Amino acid sequence: MSASHEIAFVVATKDRPGELLRLWRSLCSQNRLPGEIVIVDASARPFPLADLEPVPVVLRYLRTGFASATRQRNFGLDAVGPAADLVGFLDDDAVLEPGAVGAMLCFWNGADAGVGGAAFNMANHPPLDWPVLKRTRLAESLGLYAKRGGAVTASGFQTMIGPLARTEWTDWLPSGASVWRREVVRDYRFDEWFGGYSYLEDLDFSYRVGKSFKLAVVAGARYSHLPAPGGRGGGYAFGLREVLNRVHFVKKHPELSLRKCYAALAVRLLMSLALAVRERQASFIARAFGNTIGLMRSALERRSHEADGFRDRVKP
Repeated sequence: MSASHEIAFVVATKDRPGELLRLWRSLCSQNRLPGEIVIVDASARPFPLADLEPVPVVLRYLRTGFASATRQRNFGLDAVGPAADLVGFLDDDAVLEPGAVGAMLCFWNGADAGVGGAAFNMANHPPLDWPVLKRTRLAESLGLYAKRGGAVTASGFQTMIGPLARTEWTDWLPSGASVWRREVVRDYRFDEWFGGYSYLEDLDFSYRVGKSFKLAVVAGARYSHLPAPGGRGGGYAFGLREVLNRVHFVKKHPELSLRKCYAALAVRLLMSLALAVRERQASFIARAFGNTIGLMRSALERRSHEADGFRDRVKP
């Protein structure tokens, strides 16, 4: 590819004017500016665009009545102008370090046609829960987790990425600070089944792309994720979502194992209970309860589908 790349970033936001302004300022500080920014705002009140510092970037501001990261991103993709040959996504609570966009463009200058997407390198990655348990030979042999960062295991669980000292190839990418070939986002869209907070929508999107293209995390393109409080909702809601969304993801990909997925989710439930004891936080009890309800609902749905299939087979 030539060195004259142009990136358009799509930013989905809702009721986070302070975070959005902080992201904008980090973009303004870049030595290489994107060509275009599309903001898809589902906030109750419009964002005051006058607060944004003027920069020589095309700004498209779209209002929408649906608050869903997947739907907002897909909506934003349809609004991107024709000049951009690369299209990226930025969460409104991301902050790019100086030079991050330049480092990302440098990576794409040397990327071959087989590369489909690249993520920025999260500099403040949170620590892994129970790393000793997750990185055991038993967990890896059962397909529940893996030592390699950026892997997707047989259970449908992904391993965390970053911070990285060098650029690495991965099986999946977090979408909150990422850049994709324009032709990739023409053919692949986010699954809008992952509504609302849209947990695991990035795993599903990038894993599908990764079946046909290479994926990388660019070490020199650094950013920080500074999440607003309450972004995931309550412990119960998140616990329920992490089961149902994981099962939905695994069911979409026949090479993954639903049996191993349920086993890993059961381990996840036990980890939530252990964290409740260790941290003395009721939110982990609520999360474990959400996990339990999710597993029960998923099992009942599976039994119902199997019963429907049996009735179809025995019809005269």
